[in-house]
Amino acid sequence: MSTGHDHGHGAAGFNAAFAIGIGLNMAFVVVEAFYGWRINSLALLADAGHNLSDVIGLVLAWGAALASRLRPNARHTYGWKRASILAAFINALLLLVAMGSLAWEAVHRLQSPEPIDGLTIMLVAGVGIVVNTITALLFMRGREGDLNIRGAFLHMAADALVSAGVVVAGSLTLWFGWTWLDPVASLVIAAVIVVGTASLFKQSLHLLFDGVPESVDLHEVQALLEALPGVARVHDLHVWAMGTSEIAMTAHLVMPEGHADDAFLQRATGQLHDRFGIEHVTLQVMRVPFTTPCARSDDNTRLSDPRSVPRTVP
Repeated sequence: MSTGHDHGHGAAGFNAAFAIGIGLNMAFVVVEAFYGWRINSLALLADAGHNLSDVIGLVLAWGAALASRLRPNARHTYGWKRASILAAFINALLLLVAMGSLAWEAVHRLQSPEPIDGLTIMLVAGVGIVVNTITALLFMRGREGDLNIRGAFLHMAADALVSAGVVVAGSLTLWFGWTWLDPVASLVIAAVIVVGTASLFKQSLHLLFDGVPESVDLHEVQALLEALPGVARVHDLHVWAMGTSEIAMTAHLVMPEGHADDAFLQRATGQLHDRFGIEHVTLQVMRVPFTTPCARSDDNTRLSDPRSVPRTVP
């Protein structure tokens, strides 16, 4: 048996980013909500609500990143790595619910538009562009390797674009007196955020149910294992995400004529890590399969292969 334990802790380097991002956005939420209430701007109030949900999301993401660093014990042998997946899912769910409420209110406001202060909207939203851009840049370098960090980056980058849209809406309202533009801008904000959040929601839900991460092609993993010298068949191949930045894999290698020494297992583990980013690899080697193979719905060849029928061990 070979088990690789080259665990990544990329999220650990973002403690300062989380602290700064939460502080900046919380301060901006207070400012934006105050001026939104003062001038009766639904666009500002909506964006303040969304930024508040982002603060909550950043807190969840930070807590999950810290939890994922807790050492495994006898009751949690993988530790708390999945907390980062759960945080990403809750973050996406909160955003979708918040945007649904925003769209509902915007539709009602669109039926009876109210006058607003376009200049104040432009100034406050301009501050939002700066705050959200700075926060997004804090998470930019970690967006490729961690779904949790990527969620934080995408939200902040999207917020910067949304704030820019609010500035445009405020300027048009100021120049042309289009009072209907405020609720319309709110609907556009909701649509943009829902589109950006849908992917995060889908991916986090997929990983919560032990789905194969998008970066891994299961058929290519099986082909790599079957191409190893001495391997006749591969049974019980499972790949799942332990967290938002760490992938695990288990498999049974049927090697009737061969012998898997340390060099063989080290080479196989290294290839899986280098090609697919799988960090936690467990391989069980057997000369004759003695367990019932797990049959996938997309693997008809294994079901029809008479050699796959397991032998009974007395």
